[in-house]
Amino acid sequence: MRVLITGGAGFVGSHAADVLAGAGHEVLLLDALLPQAHGDEPPPWCARHRLVRGDARDGDLLARLLRGVDAVCHQAAMVGHGLDPSDAPGYASHNDHATAVLLAAMHAARVPRLVLASSMVVYGEGRYTCPAHGIVPPAPRQPADIAAGRFDPACPRCGATLQPGLVPEDAPLRPRSLYAASKVAQEHYAAAWAAQTGGAVWALRYHNVYGPRMPRDTPYAGVASIFRSALARGHAPRVLEDGRQRRDFVHVSDVARANLLALDAPAPEAGFAAVNVCSGEPHTVGDLARVLAEAMGGPAPLVVGGARAADVRHVVASPELAARLLGFRAGTGFTEGVAAFATAPLREPARVRGRPDRERPVTTRSTPGG
Repeated sequence: MRVLITGGAGFVGSHAADVLAGAGHEVLLLDALLPQAHGDEPPPWCARHRLVRGDARDGDLLARLLRGVDAVCHQAAMVGHGLDPSDAPGYASHNDHATAVLLAAMHAARVPRLVLASSMVVYGEGRYTCPAHGIVPPAPRQPADIAAGRFDPACPRCGATLQPGLVPEDAPLRPRSLYAASKVAQEHYAAAWAAQTGGAVWALRYHNVYGPRMPRDTPYAGVASIFRSALARGHAPRVLEDGRQRRDFVHVSDVARANLLALDAPAPEAGFAAVNVCSGEPHTVGDLARVLAEAMGGPAPLVVGGARAADVRHVVASPELAARLLGFRAGTGFTEGVAAFATAPLREPARVRGRPDRERPVTTRSTPGG
């Protein structure tokens, strides 16, 4: 199968390219290679593949690249929460407009299959249960509660502290950040495209991805990269809230394998299906900081309280649907993976002065966890 991978020089995209090529697929990479993301040169891990430098929003370029392509693995995206609402045009352009252009080009070229990189952020807060009222959407966390160290959300009906659970794929989509809103829109565009064209879409809702080739030293980087950068400078990793917020940290090698399984799987029954891509082993952000500090021989984490405006308390999900539909189970354990990440090669720092450039790239993807 010939596969176009958008964002193919980025974090997840480059690993997916290696795994797909290793399985015998012919891969073609498209990446804007913006200097804020990739430094001055294409990353060395792309050398074994054909790489085209270009923008996923360029319909004419896509028309040329899609000739003879059997499927698209769409990884290109602007990631992270966003620093403030003025980032919204960047997310809408790089994520949603680019997806719309790609889907139109795929329709014109009669490319019937898409694997879409989505994210667990589409859920907003995870699933919670009230002892009195069952499964309920949590009330928004109030600044006064966070300042007082009350981090867990309350029942909107009785005010009781909620118990977190595993989020299934049919949970309501409640985006809480600009990035999350853009990922929901991508899924909706892709689902509409599948319904109109008879195409097949697997939307992979990545959880907190970490591993080699992560970007470092950028405000849009994932929490694992932020902690590692602090430790490399000899500083204690600073953990927000009380460090007990739960996430699912999944190694990028497993995420790349999920892309291969989705590419090779039969089409979803309804044309579109979204599945959680997670390890199935929830851990706290404090656990991540502690294990990474131990692996790097650095200072113990410093729990500092507070919370970012778009952060949610707990988001952990069930891996069962991905196992049933795709045969996907994560293979890298948390302690093993984090210890290896302590010395894994990272992407060169973004060339940023002061506030990051609005035109953030087109790579994937480790959603910040706290």
